[in-house]
Amino acid sequence: MLDTSPFPSRPVIPRPATAVGGDTEGLTLTSSTRVSADPEARGTLTWIQRELGAATGLSLATGEEASAQIRLSVDADAGLGREGYRLIVDGEGAIIVGNDPAGVFYGAQTLRQLLPADAYRDAPLGGAAWSLPAVSVTDAPRFRWRGVMLDVARHFVPKREVLRFIDLMAMHKLNVLHLHLTDDQGWRVEIRRYPKLTEDASWRSESQLGAGRPPVFDNRPHGGFFTQDDIREIVAYADARHVAVVPEIDVPGHSQAAIHAYPELGESGRIPVGTQWGIFEEVLAVTDEVLEFYRNVFDELMELFPSTYVHVGGDECPKEQWRASESAQRRIKEEGLADEDELQSWFIRQLDEHLASRGRRLVGWDEILEGGVAPGATVMSWRGEEGGVAAARAGHDVVMSPTRTSYLDYRQSDSHDEPVKVGTLLRTEDVYLAEPVPSGLTEEEARHVLGAQVNVWTEHIDTPRRLDYMVFPRLSAFAEQVWSAGERDYAEFEPRLRRHLERLDAAGVEYRPLEGPRPWHTRPGVVGWG
Repeated sequence: MLDTSPFPSRPVIPRPATAVGGDTEGLTLTSSTRVSADPEARGTLTWIQRELGAATGLSLATGEEASAQIRLSVDADAGLGREGYRLIVDGEGAIIVGNDPAGVFYGAQTLRQLLPADAYRDAPLGGAAWSLPAVSVTDAPRFRWRGVMLDVARHFVPKREVLRFIDLMAMHKLNVLHLHLTDDQGWRVEIRRYPKLTEDASWRSESQLGAGRPPVFDNRPHGGFFTQDDIREIVAYADARHVAVVPEIDVPGHSQAAIHAYPELGESGRIPVGTQWGIFEEVLAVTDEVLEFYRNVFDELMELFPSTYVHVGGDECPKEQWRASESAQRRIKEEGLADEDELQSWFIRQLDEHLASRGRRLVGWDEILEGGVAPGATVMSWRGEEGGVAAARAGHDVVMSPTRTSYLDYRQSDSHDEPVKVGTLLRTEDVYLAEPVPSGLTEEEARHVLGAQVNVWTEHIDTPRRLDYMVFPRLSAFAEQVWSAGERDYAEFEPRLRRHLERLDAAGVEYRPLEGPRPWHTRPGVVGWG
C-alpha cells in the first residue's frame, strides 16, 4: 500500500507498488536543470523536454550523465519486471531506471505527478516553484493489457482528439487503444483498394437522437474518416507513448456501411448507411469473394497497424439472412457445418488463418466462442464474465471487459440530470472496485487473463466535451484497477482522486464532477434506455 503521508497533496494514480518518502530535501527544477538518458531512454527524455518544458518554461536541456539532475536509463537486469521502474528523488537529483523503455516512460509519468498540478498545462503561468518531494518509488503493472476501446464509428472522433486521448491514457499508464473503426453507421479508415468505403460509407444522412421509440433524428449529415497517413501519425504518436493501437473491423455483422458501399458484400442488395442505433439483420455473405475482399482490407490494415493483435468484432450477428440465403446454406453443406453458428465460426476461422499467416493474432468479442473458437484467437469477454471463463478454461487468452463494470457509455448516477442515461449504473466506485480476474479460475487458467479494458461506445457521445464527461474520472479509477496490485479501498482512493482532478483541470479535461453533472452537461428531452 502506498504511504502518501510524505506528499499527500501529490498522490500518484495509479497507486505504485511501493513509495517511501525520503529524509532529505527534494529536488527543485530550475533553468539550470539538465536531463540525461542512455540510448534506450531517449524517447522519454524527448517527452520530458517537450511536455514539462512547455508547462514549466524551463529548457531542461540535455546534459552529460555526470552533471545531469534528472537521469534516465534502461536496465533489464534490475529485477523490476515488465514495464517496471524505480524512481528515486533526493536533493541531488532524480533517477529513473526502467526495466525497458516503457518502464522509464512510466517512471517519468510518476515524476510529473509529483510536481504541482500546473505541470499539466501547455504554457507556464509564471512564479511557480517546480519542486519534487524526496521519495523512492518501485513499481510495475499487474496486467499487460490495460486497454480502452474508443468507438469512432458511431460518432467520428477527429484525429486531434484521438491524439489528446492517447496523452490522457499515457498519463494513467494505460497501454492499449482499441479503435472500433467500422460499424453499421460508418466506415472510418481509408482502404485504397476499395475507395467507396470512405467515399460513400464514411458518412450518413442523419443520426438518431437518444434511444426513444419511435426514433427521433437530428436531420444532420454526419461523417469523417482517417486517411492512411492519419493512421500512421496516430500509431507513431501512440508508440512514442508506449500505447499499442489495436484496429477493429467488425464482421460479419455490424457491416451495414460496408454493404452500402459494395452491395455485393451482403445478402440484401444496396442498403443505406445506418442512421439508427441497435442490431440489424444485414450481414455479410459468406462467399469466396467476400472473404477475399476482407483479406485485402486486413492486408492494408496490417501495413498501417504494427500491433500483434487485430480485432475482427464477431459480435451481435443475426442469422436470419443466412437461413434464407442459398449461398450461405450451400457453404454450410460444403463445409460440413452444423448450423449458422458454426458458419459464423467458420468465417472467423478463415480470417484467423489469414492473420496468423502474417504473424498476427485475432481478437474477437466473446460471440466468437459460439460454434467453436478459432485456434489462435484471443477472446474479449463483454457479455459478463462467462465468455472469459470459458475461453480461459479452454486455453485461450482473454481480455475482460464485462458490460457491468466496463462500459463507460453507461449512466453514472440515477439522477434525472445525467445526460442520455443508458445501461446499468456504473459509478467511479464501481469501476474502481471491479476485479478483472473472474473467481473460480485456477492459477493456470488465470494466467490467460491478459488484463482488462473499458469500452467507450459513442452512439450518444457526439462531441469531445461529452467524451470527457463520460470517460473521466472513471478512467482514472480503471487505471488503478489494472495497474496496481493488492486490495482496493474506495474510501482511501477518493481523496487521492480529488487531488488528481486538479491535474485533469490543468490539462483541460471536462470530466464529470464527483458530486454530479453541471447544468451544461445535461441533455433534457433526449431519451436513453435501460
